[in-house]
Amino acid sequence: MEERAGLQPSEQPHPNHPGLVKFARPALIAGAAVAVVCTALLVIIFFLDTFNATVYSVGGKNIQDATDEAREIRDLYAGAQLGGIILLVVSLLAAVAGAVVLYLQRGNGEDEGNEGDEDVDFDDLAGR
Repeated sequence: MEERAGLQPSEQPHPNHPGLVKFARPALIAGAAVAVVCTALLVIIFFLDTFNATVYSVGGKNIQDATDEAREIRDLYAGAQLGGIILLVVSLLAAVAGAVVLYLQRGNGEDEGNEGDEDVDFDDLAGR
């Protein structure tokens, strides 16, 4: 048989970026955790904002009025909402980037937990 020059697809060298892989899993975990916290924060802010608007409207006033008091109530949580949205987007980007790096490097790592030891089955553990 004729041998082919070059590497087979299964023998292709994979670019290994240990720096990226080392930070990918913590970025995925931290990004997902921060995204959950930011989502909860934004839901709480939404309910607080709605509650404030409802309490303001009880006296017959409208939250959409052009008065300074109505504007202050509308803008009360604007900074927290903007910060929460920005942090949510950044954390989701970090989580997605970590997931992409882990996905692309999924078959390239060595099995660190095994360290070249032999496999142990039930018979070995039972002393048979």
